[in-house]
Amino acid sequence: MAVEGDRLVVVEVKTRSGPVWGRPDEAVDQRKLSRLRRTALRWLASHGVGWCNVRVDLISVTWPPSGEARLQHLRGA
Repeated sequence: MAVEGDRLVVVEVKTRSGPVWGRPDEAVDQRKLSRLRRTALRWLASHGVGWCNVRVDLISVTWPPSGEARLQHLRGA
């Protein structure tokens, strides 16, 4: 998690080494995003933090066996 201004930013990182399982960002669907948001709200409540804006970002890493990693940051996924 990170903070940007008054916003809590939850970051999901997905990595793939090739196209067999699809792109990393394809692994994060609406159900997964909802689960991440609920988890963030539970974390806020358990730490005594009042309501605040929550944003979910995705870091998508494609790292083929031979070659350099490619990273993509999707804000507000």
